[in-house]
Amino acid sequence: MDGEHRTGGAGGREPYLAARVLNALLREDYGGLAGRVTRSRDGVVLLLPTGRQVRLTAGSPFQDFVVAPQEALRLAEVLHALREVSAPADAAGVEAFARECREALRALELHDAHREEVLARLAHRTPADRRTGGGSGGRLPDAPGPGPGPEAGAGAGPRGGTGAGAGARAGTGAGNGPEADAGRLDAVRYEALAAFVDHPVYPTARCRTGLTDEELVAYAPEFAPVFELRWAAVPRERVTGAALPCAPEFPAVGLPGELAGTHVLFPVHPLTAHAVEEIPWAVLAPEPYLEVRPTLSTRTVALDRRTHLKLPLTISTLGLRNRRSIKPETLADGARGELLLRGMPDPRVLLADEQTYAHAGHEYLGWMFRRHPTGEIVPVAALPAPLPGGGLVAEELAGRWYRGDMAEMLQDYLRLLFSYNVRLFVRYGTALEAHQQNLSLVFGDGPARLLVKDYDGLLTSPGRLRAAGIEVPDFADERMLTDDPHALADVFVTITLHLAATAVTSVVLPPPQAFRLVRDALAEALDGHGYDPMARLLRARTLDAARLVGKSMVTAGTLVDKARTGARDVNKFYGTSGPNYLRQLPAGPPAPRDGSARGAAGRRASC
Repeated sequence: MDGEHRTGGAGGREPYLAARVLNALLREDYGGLAGRVTRSRDGVVLLLPTGRQVRLTAGSPFQDFVVAPQEALRLAEVLHALREVSAPADAAGVEAFARECREALRALELHDAHREEVLARLAHRTPADRRTGGGSGGRLPDAPGPGPGPEAGAGAGPRGGTGAGAGARAGTGAGNGPEADAGRLDAVRYEALAAFVDHPVYPTARCRTGLTDEELVAYAPEFAPVFELRWAAVPRERVTGAALPCAPEFPAVGLPGELAGTHVLFPVHPLTAHAVEEIPWAVLAPEPYLEVRPTLSTRTVALDRRTHLKLPLTISTLGLRNRRSIKPETLADGARGELLLRGMPDPRVLLADEQTYAHAGHEYLGWMFRRHPTGEIVPVAALPAPLPGGGLVAEELAGRWYRGDMAEMLQDYLRLLFSYNVRLFVRYGTALEAHQQNLSLVFGDGPARLLVKDYDGLLTSPGRLRAAGIEVPDFADERMLTDDPHALADVFVTITLHLAATAVTSVVLPPPQAFRLVRDALAEALDGHGYDPMARLLRARTLDAARLVGKSMVTAGTLVDKARTGARDVNKFYGTSGPNYLRQLPAGPPAPRDGSARGAAGRRASC
């Protein structure tokens, strides 16, 4: 895939990013770019408005053609082409996307500069060192403690006020020393490694709008930082929800103890502290408290191996319109979504507990406390990620849990993924927005299990729920409900099939082998539902489809205003299609039993 390999050489990161951007614009056919593709005996080319002919080659799984590897594009010429083909009404969006591109390039180069140092820290303690029997390893303290020496002086930057990483305040209950820190590193080791791999579809995913280099290093997951949370005192009458289990006492954050009678302490991400300071009825505490590490989503932080805390940010990611604040109603909707799924149990599927949350009626004052099950938890997004000592995370896991058979491990994962999601689709009319970031594999005693989290993006059919005897949740966001089976299929194809299955396996294994595994696992899951109309519809939209639907993420996320796209949800805007990689697969040998199939595909896994 164009977004998954590491690009070096004299051109640095710019040709890599420029190709990703042009590929995305071509895939989404923005400004009619697809109409500029010509075919001849000499090959396939894209004619840019400048007159340059860009050679194309057979595409990634999600589009017909991509920029040929030998092309050395500059970002400026791609952005010039974008401006030339754009509509006048999109001028603001085009300039916003140009800024995204420049910030993404800066973030890529910054990560390259820190890459080896981060990998060295992540290699400090590996799961292989601590596997015993069940494999879940040593337990972390209930709350994190001081971070490693090299990070202790990392400043919070101008947004954070008090410096990050200055050491845990009294009362955290954490241990000190290398062993304790190794445990905390391990809690987010796979999250940090997953952040080394670029997004498979969105070209400028490295951009976090407006952050400085210092802030990226201090708070972005690919740098594996440690920092302390800020806190704000909120009037009790404004608070809706539960008490935070890890909240400190008021004096611990520099506030008078008597405030406890009238106020509640809310955790605040350091990047959001400046915005909270401007809320007239909130009191930002002067002292930080409680060390955390960022997970792959950036706004969710790990307190320890089992508990995460989701916090609002002021930034956008994956497009200007994808703001990472937390709308108060989404917290309750997520909890309702979890309870809905608990009524559709599967013995090999675990659900993260997201029932503990609170908000103060403001998008920057809210939190959700997530509890994870026991076992060794590995985000699916980490499978194609590079290991500190070379190789892939998938290889490490296969070596420890599947006798080195990577294909068997992925086959097991795909069967689990599709059996669960096809059952939800067919029986309950439910499609999850559980992409590779929101899914994890849980290893321990017995077969691997699938862990699902983040439920506020699911889509479900009231009619199918009632037919199954399940009460329809009272979602505040009406966009979570639809009786349109094709809308449900759009989510299944773009999330479950494209991102959770294909985007991961086609990097770890050679694409033809990966596509066969995906096809066979999906067919097996659909066969189990016979001629059920929903199963037949899903088969028609996947295995038997001439082309597969895709998202126009750049178009809806940044380039084109919602008034023009008509998108109710920029994350569910389906304006493109790609080849069906599940059909007419070339004949090939069966999956190897020793995990040796990685080859070149594995070497291009890191970005």
